[in-house]
Amino acid sequence: MTAVYQTPAAPTARVQRETVLDAVDLKKHYRLKRGLFRADATVKAVDGVSFVLQTGRTLAVVGESGCGKSTLARMVTLIDPPTSGELRFDGKDMTVGSREEARTLRRKVQMVFQNPYGSLNPRKRIGTILEEPLVINTKLSRAERRERAVEMMGKVGLRPDQYERYPHMFSGGQRQRIAIARALMLNPRVVVADEPVSALDVSIQAQVLNLMVDLQEEFDLAYLFISHDLSVVRHIADDVMVMYLGRPVEHGPKETIFAHPRHPYTRALMAATPRVNPALRQDASPPRGELPSPLNPPSGCHYHKRCPHMTDRCAVEVPPLREVDGRRVACHYAEQME
Repeated sequence: MTAVYQTPAAPTARVQRETVLDAVDLKKHYRLKRGLFRADATVKAVDGVSFVLQTGRTLAVVGESGCGKSTLARMVTLIDPPTSGELRFDGKDMTVGSREEARTLRRKVQMVFQNPYGSLNPRKRIGTILEEPLVINTKLSRAERRERAVEMMGKVGLRPDQYERYPHMFSGGQRQRIAIARALMLNPRVVVADEPVSALDVSIQAQVLNLMVDLQEEFDLAYLFISHDLSVVRHIADDVMVMYLGRPVEHGPKETIFAHPRHPYTRALMAATPRVNPALRQDASPPRGELPSPLNPPSGCHYHKRCPHMTDRCAVEVPPLREVDGRRVACHYAEQME
């Protein structure tokens, strides 16, 4: 079955986009103990990422497994604090301040997890699952909580009579709708979606993505959408950030990047994406070899050992993330990628 995606409508000139979240040079390093006779090692899971999230817009973060996408999602939701850098919500740094301040800010940034079969407690009814954020964070009465939960169920396409059912009584797509409803119970302004449709059938993926587009328009949400599937990203994103071994290598508007990728890694990812229309196929080879170990990344440009355009300069000099042709690219030879 062919998935039918609903392409987000282009914003009109009258729409004022507000910056909700601003990340500046975020880093997350893990120190690993390697025993008595080996030196400790540092894994740079995320190593200098900056971006802006605006209301009503979606930033998609893409890359192979191990590039730091999920670690970035956990930092944005304050599940894991960053090693360094700033994460400003409405201009206030979320990484400093009291525990109560962090808890207040955390309510405004919610997460939808990848696996709808594991993210819902199988022992609790759906109504209880949806009401739980309200029990913890508000003083609403039981009747008010139920009313709010039933209202949110309707917004994600579920019926009121399903309120008392358990998660195992729903399909994968319905469970992910429940997870989305739970994320919206506290009226967040930012939703971090970590591979939210990768565990679903293609036809169900389209339904869930279209639902997310509708909810974004209704609630004026900012999305940080984590994915490895460029066909999904092409339909839901406004901006795209491509990551490799913890670093962004290309970041800019979706149309610009998909029309003419400037980084060899972006070109390789697009070449590896199946295309029905030959006109959309990229004239490039899929990524060569295996992703290097984050414990021992290559010197210079981390991608140089897999890059068909590698030179001696790439092996010793780290390319800065710089403006090229309407986006930022970390490649010494980005202008030559035709």
